[in-house]
Amino acid sequence: MSNEIIRCGWATKSKLEQDYHDQEWGIPVHDDRKLFKMLILEGKQAGLSWSTILAKMATLCKAFDDFDPSMLITYDDAKVAALLQNDGIIKNRQKVNAVINNAKAYFKICAEFHSLDNYLWSFVNYQPIINAWTSLEQIPASTPLSEKISKDLKKHGFKFVGATTVYAFMQAVGMVNDHLTSCAFYRSCQSYHRK
Repeated sequence: MSNEIIRCGWATKSKLEQDYHDQEWGIPVHDDRKLFKMLILEGKQAGLSWSTILAKMATLCKAFDDFDPSMLITYDDAKVAALLQNDGIIKNRQKVNAVINNAKAYFKICAEFHSLDNYLWSFVNYQPIINAWTSLEQIPASTPLSEKISKDLKKHGFKFVGATTVYAFMQAVGMVNDHLTSCAFYRSCQSYHRK
């Protein structure tokens, strides 16, 4: 009898993906800093694979002061130029500038809604959406709700927050449980939801 853990199909290629899937993906996040960081990282993934982001995670966090918004809003042209020389990050000027821009938008959201957590989770009535997919093909790339959140984030000044990026973010931070029903972590994520 095999003791092999059954995971979602996308998380079987590398140890990095397995660890991320098992320890983070789909577990509800309510910490503002982590929510902001994940929103930025999902935006950096645009046009790339999540495995690329995972592989660069340590250097990205080091280069961007662990995505601390209070540090990011102090970045100037010289800092941007230095970042664009860093081979450990995604060297895309628009994405680098978006990090700084989004840090400013973060503080506006917090001023209006008290926290990024309160703002984002209000879209799902503070309860994760629990799906029951049996295959990866069933999982949508975006939904009407991710489209709505995307438009609202853009209205508040955020960049690189398209509907597909937002849906990937929602999956990552547990706003939606998209573990397959066959996945060993499908029910464990639900137990987090009930806390």
